[in-house]
Amino acid sequence: MALMKPIRIAVADDHAILRDGLCQILMTNPGIEVIAQVETGAEAIRLAEDPTLDCLLLDISLPDRSGIDVIKAIRRDNKKLPILILSMHPEDQYAIRALKAGASGYVNKAASTKELLTAIRQVASNIKFISPVVAELLADRIGEVDHEEPHTLLSDREYQFLVKVASGMTVTEIADEMALSVKTVSMYRTRALKKMNMKTNAELTHYAIKNSLVG
Repeated sequence: MALMKPIRIAVADDHAILRDGLCQILMTNPGIEVIAQVETGAEAIRLAEDPTLDCLLLDISLPDRSGIDVIKAIRRDNKKLPILILSMHPEDQYAIRALKAGASGYVNKAASTKELLTAIRQVASNIKFISPVVAELLADRIGEVDHEEPHTLLSDREYQFLVKVASGMTVTEIADEMALSVKTVSMYRTRALKKMNMKTNAELTHYAIKNSLVG
């Protein structure tokens, strides 16, 4: 009987220790082959051009750009590559946005190895992985059609600003982390305040904490 072809995976995560540990766990499974590991969004986008790649395991937070931006960049040229988000951020912060951007699934880093392997096999078979938590979020979103929460009106960059400022970061710190100018981040701040009908960062922070958008 012919052996099954292993799933060829690339891992994009900027935390070297976590990335190395994850790759070691994956490589103990005979059905998975880790062919590359990188730490930036730009490298992940280049990796996606490899026609032999079966799945890209992608973190949401990368040093040069967000995972959401990476997904969108990849999807402009590659509609089929399975992209599985593996993030420390709770599902209610980024899962829906990641799926809308084109991700094939979303797994929290607190998940078990069994759940991660299930997700990898599923997305590599071109089936979206929807965990029970994400399924509940999707169901809730359907029920919110007539009453959208203010933060759902934000663009992905505006939402990133909201989460970061609510985590205590200054505009300058956010600009550095997102690799953007202070002027650009200030523009996202202005748009977020306007869309949410608020006037200060304190109001944004209170809203984010009240709605569990930050840990």
